Amino acid sequence: MAHFAKLGSNNEVLEVLVVHNTELLDENGVEQEHLGVAFLQQIFGGDWVQTSYNGNIRKNFAGVGYTYDSERDAFIPPQPYDSWALNEDTCLWESPTPYPTDGADYTWDEGTTSWVVVEE
Repeated sequence: MAHFAKLGSNNEVLEVLVVHNTELLDENGVEQEHLGVAFLQQIFGGDWVQTSYNGNIRKNFAGVGYTYDSERDAFIPPQPYDSWALNEDTCLWESPTPYPTDGADYTWDEGTTSWVVVEE
């Protein structure tokens, strides 16, 4: 099965739909993204871009609220906090300090731009 993201204004992902692989096959039996796009446009209209559940294309699997960046050819999730920076290799947001690895549960505190232990 192939997955496609419908894009809205500013290339924001509005929904992700599954298309059977047979809809993508050309006359030689090779999957072609443009055939899946044409199939969805015929039914629903709009702009569509293929996404990969296992991240084989476009860095990340698209989700509602993600943005498709055509220059990076990647789906980028919403920025969780203002202090987080985009990793250009993964197109994922990273905190200014790494998540602690001591086994405790932490949450991000934007006010102090640090990880704080979750009290149970």
